[in-house]
Amino acid sequence: MTVPPAGARTVHVRVPATSANLGPGFDTLGLALSVYDELEVTALPPGELEIEVTGPGSDEIPRDDSHLIVRTIRYCYESVGRTAPGLRLVARNGIPHGKGMGSSGAAVTAGVLAAKGLLEGEAVLTENDLLRLATELEGHPDNVAPALFGGLTIAWTENGVPQHKKLLVHRGVAPVVFVPDHTMSTSKARSVLATEVSREDAVFNVSRSALLIAALTQSPDLLLSATEDKLHQEKRAQAMPETFALVSALRERGFAAVVSGAGPSVLVLADGPGRRLEAAAVVEEVAGGSWQPLMLAVDFKGGTVSPAAE
Repeated sequence: MTVPPAGARTVHVRVPATSANLGPGFDTLGLALSVYDELEVTALPPGELEIEVTGPGSDEIPRDDSHLIVRTIRYCYESVGRTAPGLRLVARNGIPHGKGMGSSGAAVTAGVLAAKGLLEGEAVLTENDLLRLATELEGHPDNVAPALFGGLTIAWTENGVPQHKKLLVHRGVAPVVFVPDHTMSTSKARSVLATEVSREDAVFNVSRSALLIAALTQSPDLLLSATEDKLHQEKRAQAMPETFALVSALRERGFAAVVSGAGPSVLVLADGPGRRLEAAAVVEEVAGGSWQPLMLAVDFKGGTVSPAAE
């Protein structure tokens, strides 16, 4: 292992998982959840690169210049006219990979926050800069916004610039994610979507998205109606029939179940901790032990970066 030069900066980054869409809020709404990736990044002499990864997905993650966090850090340095140093990454993954819980968005978020920490005193990356850079790399802001800022976020683009609004979630909302043993690529999940929708379906989703904001922030008892969707979930059923079958079974029993992100995980927005246990019992009955329940909280803080402990 390369010995860092005297005074080399090391930063610690922590980023939450996210669930995007939340049913009707396609490419717009996202929720930060209490599962985390953690990362320590140390500046090394130019040209040096060391990567250690443990946790979910570690067997598939590259240990070279193609690593997403490495590419993100270098992209951020270039954006402020600086040359990135060599890097040592020590990553401890907690977020499941390829499951619809924002693992790639978390990696990009970790990279922009690491760059912010390493550049402290040399260049400033504002919140707006972080969101813009992360969106440029991820392609859309619905995962990176809650990963950066926590809570429930509404993300949109104005004159080509990503924007966000963070909202606090009602304390009665209790998320549980059911994670299968198979994965789904976002590109495959998007490939089955229609390029046009009817006015009726568009109006339906606008009404449910508006209602969902009220349900998540004020009235959790409205979550079942508020999570109805006509834009993307049924279209994706052919690509992940097990996921759609589980969502349907849960909704028939009165649970606000949706596809988490691009799937294949299923998110239930329960209106109380006890309802989560009831949802888990339904999943066990319908699908046996093939779905792992993650009883989570809403992460209100978002991603953090700080100097690493000595």
